[in-house]
Amino acid sequence: MKAIAPALAPKLGLKENWYQFTLLVIINAFVGAMIGLERTILPQIAEKEFGMVVKTAVLSFIVVFGFTKAFTNYFAGRWADQLGRKKILVLGWFIAIPVPFLLMWAPSWPWVLVANAFLGVSQGLTWSTTVIMKIDLVGSERRGLAMGFNEFAGYFAVAVSALLTGYVASRYGLRPQPFYLGIVYVVIGLLMSLLLVRETKGHVAHEVKLNSQNGNHPAEALTQKEIFLRTTLSDKNLSSVTQAGFVNNLNDGMAWGLFPIVFAAHGLGLKEIGWLAAIYPATWGLSQLWTGHLSDSLGRKNLIVWGMWIQSIGIIVTMLSNKFPGFALGGVLLGVGTAMVYPTLLAAIGDVAHPSWRASSVGVYRFWRDSGYAIGAIISGVVADVFGISAAIGLVASITFLSGVVVSMRMTETLKKKV
Repeated sequence: MKAIAPALAPKLGLKENWYQFTLLVIINAFVGAMIGLERTILPQIAEKEFGMVVKTAVLSFIVVFGFTKAFTNYFAGRWADQLGRKKILVLGWFIAIPVPFLLMWAPSWPWVLVANAFLGVSQGLTWSTTVIMKIDLVGSERRGLAMGFNEFAGYFAVAVSALLTGYVASRYGLRPQPFYLGIVYVVIGLLMSLLLVRETKGHVAHEVKLNSQNGNHPAEALTQKEIFLRTTLSDKNLSSVTQAGFVNNLNDGMAWGLFPIVFAAHGLGLKEIGWLAAIYPATWGLSQLWTGHLSDSLGRKNLIVWGMWIQSIGIIVTMLSNKFPGFALGGVLLGVGTAMVYPTLLAAIGDVAHPSWRASSVGVYRFWRDSGYAIGAIISGVVADVFGISAAIGLVASITFLSGVVVSMRMTETLKKKV
């Protein structure tokens, strides 16, 4: 028995766990596709079917989605540490089941908000868990690459789904046909998670044991309150990462809600809006295949700083444009900047947090990050109603630039170079 015990121990690494890793990448693509259902057409549904003109009200679906996803992220990390990853992943897909049906048949706007509450909870459980499980599998050396694959799959799927729903809506109408896609996403995602995915908590225990044997990353017994405070405020690196994630999703919440309205106001149709809604997350998704790996070799800090600044430039380009090419350029810049930041932030959390409380720290980070969706929608909606859409977009661009300044002044490099 002693001779075969080491062979049964989990192995860390992308190559060693390629099958499970690939499954999780595919599953996260379906997770992202669920968000893509809404990126093109939900603001149009709000205005054309429900007669909503106040931007704060139109963006209310993002507020509901953002807050429910944020709070679920927080508990998802904690539950993943306590109960195991796979159970949380499967639960998230079960909660997604009502979403496409509610969006299809909602008789009034409050029913759309209920659908987004379900979607937010589902996304918080499923996306958080796929992130945590990939970090578990690959160990420390390919953390950035792993997050690049994860976020590529999710956000490229957002783009494809946004493009498909825009096409279907332009051909058949805003409802119900575009949301038939959501039924397919839920069925496949749930079955793959239930039948094919394996638990990864054993990999965490193995990583902790290896670190202990090598004298690296000594264990710390932290309460949930201590993890929350450390990730939010007291640790300069973790808190710098957290505020950058918050602002990143703040500007994405604005883009999600206001950009389709801006495009329509300049005379673009549903097909063109669908393409523009896809260009940004497609660039974001594809670029992460490169930026995640780049952060493993060049480090985390500079990618985060310049990523925030490039996002700010992309937002300004969109604000100053009035035709499709300008809007597309703004979307590409915003996508590139976000790709530089998104997987790098998660990799930096993995660099700093101990494996024993890493999932909980990821949960806290994702709580604040996805609160940005809601806060971005609230700020953008209020400022747009009072001062106009251009003022709202310009304010968000300024906040994004300042976030990069905070990282440049407060954060130190978290990637440990091999000697």
